[in-house]
Amino acid sequence: MRMKSGPSYTARISRLLLLAGTAISFPAMAQQAQSDAAESDPNIIIVTAQKRSENLQNVPISIQALGTQKLEQLGVANFTDYAQQLPSVTFQALGGTPGTNVVYMRGVASGGDGNHSGSLPSVGVYLDEQPVTTIGGNLDVHVYDIARIESLSGPQGTLYGASSEAGTIRIITNKPDTTGFYGSVDAEVNTVNKGGEGYKFEGMINAPISAMAALRVVGYYQRDAGFIDNVPGTRTFLGTPVLDENDQYAGNLPDGISVNNNAFVKKDYNYTDTYGGRAALKVDLDDNWTVTPQVMYQKTKSRGSYGFDPSVGDLQVQHFFPEFRNDKFVQAALTIEGKIGNWDLTYSGAYLDRRTFQSSDYTDYAEAYDALYANYTYEGTFYCSGLAGCFAYQDANGNTIDPRQKVIGTDHFKKLSQELRIASPADQPLRVVAGLFYQRQSNDIHQDYQIANLAPNLSVNGHPGTLWLTEQKRVDKDYAAFGEVSFDVAPTVTLTAGGRYFKYDNSLIGFFGFGRNPGDTGQYDGDPPNAAYSNRTGVAQCFTTAGERLYDRSTDTYSSSRTLLPAAVPGGPCTNLAVYQDGTLKPVRTKDDGFTYRFNATWKPNSDVMLYATWSRGFRPGGINRRADVEPYKADFLTNYEVGFKSTLAGGMVRLNGAVYQQNWKDFQFAFLGANSFTEIHNGPNARIRGVDMDASIGRGPLTVNVSAAYTDTKTLKNLCLFDDPSFTCTADGPTGETNLISAPKGTRLPITPKFKASGTLRYTVPMGDAKAHFQLNGMYQSSASSDIRTAIYETFSGDVINPSAQLGRLKAFGTVNAAVGADWDSYSIELFVSNIFDERGQLSRFQQCGSCGQRPYIVPTTPRMFGLRAGAKF
Repeated sequence: MRMKSGPSYTARISRLLLLAGTAISFPAMAQQAQSDAAESDPNIIIVTAQKRSENLQNVPISIQALGTQKLEQLGVANFTDYAQQLPSVTFQALGGTPGTNVVYMRGVASGGDGNHSGSLPSVGVYLDEQPVTTIGGNLDVHVYDIARIESLSGPQGTLYGASSEAGTIRIITNKPDTTGFYGSVDAEVNTVNKGGEGYKFEGMINAPISAMAALRVVGYYQRDAGFIDNVPGTRTFLGTPVLDENDQYAGNLPDGISVNNNAFVKKDYNYTDTYGGRAALKVDLDDNWTVTPQVMYQKTKSRGSYGFDPSVGDLQVQHFFPEFRNDKFVQAALTIEGKIGNWDLTYSGAYLDRRTFQSSDYTDYAEAYDALYANYTYEGTFYCSGLAGCFAYQDANGNTIDPRQKVIGTDHFKKLSQELRIASPADQPLRVVAGLFYQRQSNDIHQDYQIANLAPNLSVNGHPGTLWLTEQKRVDKDYAAFGEVSFDVAPTVTLTAGGRYFKYDNSLIGFFGFGRNPGDTGQYDGDPPNAAYSNRTGVAQCFTTAGERLYDRSTDTYSSSRTLLPAAVPGGPCTNLAVYQDGTLKPVRTKDDGFTYRFNATWKPNSDVMLYATWSRGFRPGGINRRADVEPYKADFLTNYEVGFKSTLAGGMVRLNGAVYQQNWKDFQFAFLGANSFTEIHNGPNARIRGVDMDASIGRGPLTVNVSAAYTDTKTLKNLCLFDDPSFTCTADGPTGETNLISAPKGTRLPITPKFKASGTLRYTVPMGDAKAHFQLNGMYQSSASSDIRTAIYETFSGDVINPSAQLGRLKAFGTVNAAVGADWDSYSIELFVSNIFDERGQLSRFQQCGSCGQRPYIVPTTPRMFGLRAGAKF
């Protein structure tokens, strides 16, 4: 008999287990005395969250740490794996493809983020000392030979700055070791229910070069099995419209274009190959100074779709074009640590170069617009029907062509970061950390929306077959000076105050939009102007040598000159996103400065208990909207009020930590797909977030239990309006006189983040001859959440009010349970495991290609039930 696998069943199982969370961590980058203590007592967890090496139980912030041993026990290999174990962390998988996740913490989420021209992230991600936070999806670093992953909840704006508004995730690698030569190799094979087979190979070598230097090298290759099928399907578009005796639309002839996806039908359509390596060299120049250069390379090649279409079937899609995403990055980093007198000096610098290249099927967009244009009327007059009748989708001979689109996109992301900081001795009653920070990140954005055989004069100029082109360069610069002072006012009481002065300067320049038919005269006045009959964007808005736009929308007039200025960004036909100044085009810019702070009071009545209270503030910089008629968006700020405790009980066998907080999110940045599915970013109303974080660890003899949970209650404090309205009454008209709407009424819960999320691990270890055998249960549960904050917008063209949150659907509650049994010898280990035992179809996110068309929501699921075998050796 088939076991019930719905959310309610696995939720009860997961809740009963109350599993995984904060666990045992091994020391890294710690002071020698602390390292020795940690090695003798595994319940001591050393972290560097406050830019010093400290016992986790002495750090007065809400922090979880997954150490080397815990990461290995849970089989963690990527972001999704460890995010499931961190209750304060949620994410939105944009399309589900690895490397496209947008990370959130403690409910600070408005939804719709992640576009390459969108907001900067609200959660910072660090690889060792260097920030690797990127727009458009996190850097999904392969997890192997990692000392620990630290999750810092709440604003970290003082020490970590911009994009650490809601929290910070830090991936700390194991460093080269001069004490001896050793290494490890690990392998895994697995099979996925209703899917294919996967495997993984990993290895590490630590090699001393001398008594003062060592090299550590890591390499890996992983195949994630596919489990979504691209099944046969057809799409038929509307044909010739038929009018009745009153010249009113009466339907279409069955002569529309029909297509199938036979060439792309494939089982286990989605699979991913990830391979790369990391090398670090540690050189002790003397007893006080150490230099650690490191380089990491990784390439991720994903194929197919990671979201399935429930209207087609479970784990099925019907897609019609090649789908893939290649994500490659190289990071070179340098850390210099030393002493000036008895003060610690640290320099950390890095250069990150990330390139992505992807092809996406955009057939759903054509299908949606064909339906929306089924009967296009204006003020009672019928104009056209379907894409064939309403658009000039024609070849060079004037024949109607297949209207489907595919999107070719590339992003070239570069980040240079440098930080210099100094810290006073940690054993003094007055302690200081201060530093300077600089960061420059840029992104070369290319998005090419292609229709096969589209006539050159209907395409974007110079790009035959391109309906729409985005060719832009974005630059975000940050400068900061920060400092934090702690003073022991009494043996058991410490007060801390910190601040960060910041400046940001963000800019955007380039081209976006449709082409412009030059016509017979070559003067850009042909009819139609392009395949979409649009003169409102694209080449029509490019700057001419007279400093005017080719076509001025506000006056409905042409420029006095028809000669366009050269493209500011290579690859574009001209420039329409810029500021004309003294005969040249300058990027559109927004810049500002400000101050964030942190105040903390800590009371430690004894060595096993600590109480703390924190008042802190974080921020996220503002930026530029691509559309000239949409104003730049401002920075948003998060203020956190938190009280917490940390305790070590029963002689160190029990660890219990918790925090209660309220966060006030001011003018939160909100991104959504506006007209023509064009991303816009606006500042919304304020929001209030209240929550509780808890984690516990119990270790007694052969049995250890680790549990953690987060409760998050969020709501907006004023209305979110469809069109910007400073009063938030939603009575101000839209930019062209549209009637405003309340898109989300006051009190609406923020999206994406579940109200409750819990995880935990139970592990039993027993000697068996020369080995230690173990049995492990791990699980997680999260409650439901909305996918979209908006409950009212206008549907494209029809003007009807629709509910995008209801159309996209809620993220349903789910729980997963994993089990493993194995044995460890001194040099070898083997383990059988099964993940997602009950084959739960957990929903990680939902998305659709057409923002206001109400068509085909996709679900990004958890991986179905997987059986596997792991084996490893150490030498």
